[in-house]
Amino acid sequence: MGIQAIQAETLAKKVMNQENFFILDVRNEEEFKDWKVEGKNVEIINKPYFELLEGVESIAYQIPTDKDVIVVCAKEGSSQFVADMLAEEIGGEFYYLAGGMKTWSEHLEPVKVGDLDDGGELYQFVRIGKGCLSYAVISDGEAAVVDPVRLTDAYTSFFQEKGVQLKHAIDTHLHADHISGGRKLAEMYGASYWIPSADAKEITFAYLPLEDGTTIDVGETTMDIQALYSPGHTIGSTSLIVDKKYLLTGDILFVDSIGRPDLAGKAEDWVKDLRETLYNRYANLNGELIVLPAHFSKKEELDESGLVMAPLKELYARNHGLNMEEEEAFRKKVTENLPPQPNSYETIRYTNMGTASPSEEEQTEMEIGPNRCAIS
Repeated sequence: MGIQAIQAETLAKKVMNQENFFILDVRNEEEFKDWKVEGKNVEIINKPYFELLEGVESIAYQIPTDKDVIVVCAKEGSSQFVADMLAEEIGGEFYYLAGGMKTWSEHLEPVKVGDLDDGGELYQFVRIGKGCLSYAVISDGEAAVVDPVRLTDAYTSFFQEKGVQLKHAIDTHLHADHISGGRKLAEMYGASYWIPSADAKEITFAYLPLEDGTTIDVGETTMDIQALYSPGHTIGSTSLIVDKKYLLTGDILFVDSIGRPDLAGKAEDWVKDLRETLYNRYANLNGELIVLPAHFSKKEELDESGLVMAPLKELYARNHGLNMEEEEAFRKKVTENLPPQPNSYETIRYTNMGTASPSEEEQTEMEIGPNRCAIS
């Protein structure tokens, strides 16, 4: 009886396993509307902390007694206080999220996508509180990581557990919603860092150009990662085809939407490239390819295994962004009435270029909130 902390890792597993539980979010209403813990079987209500300072009697009737109750706030203190009041008022066991939504934003969970033909494996790293997706390909003691986030400990722990050495760190484009961990990981392991040259014109550090047709080997089995130029989200955006089975689309194509072209101020210039990629380049690929994007926005995009993926042909059947026949309708959709741009997106771009060096605390604050790389 009483209260206890629940770690972000444990909470992430509960969400990805589609467990049934209840969340009381005590942040202010604006923060809650912008970004919250979501899951298929998650019941959640918002009651700002300042409205509960005198007690929790006003919400006691809303608190279930037949499932886990987890109180969350921005950094932990308020949720711990409210959880304690609930335990006194109602009785029973209550949880509070250790570290608050800050730790929720930063947790990465590796989930196996599948085995590769030459004996390798492919993993998706789900940053569930931020909607970021990154990937690790491992084969014969070697690894490549694709679109890694700045939270490099998750990858290094994974590599150690799997007994592999990182050989390649790859960014499919210059990210604007989160800080890349690609350069840092490459430096740690003496690995190659790859990024499309068209996105790297202002980059201040060494890189290898990820170009159309580039082949990157991982392991002695020559498990190929084949680059496919696919501009539109950025001018250099490049997709990767892994093992002739998986299409890593970066921020060009998502399971439920398509990428936005405006984060470098080039919406009108890049909308034609975006349409060309989605309606021609991708349309000519094998529809059996499994799409693995760099982001997701909705809890419904996670499957029962906690993965975000879908066959390309299925997305052409149901993804609205792939079914706008009129070019003008497409242009309006991807350039007008877009959602707010990501927090600090310009500073994040400069950081990923190497021309800005925010502190760790500043980087955390810059990334707080949902990803906003999709058009809707």
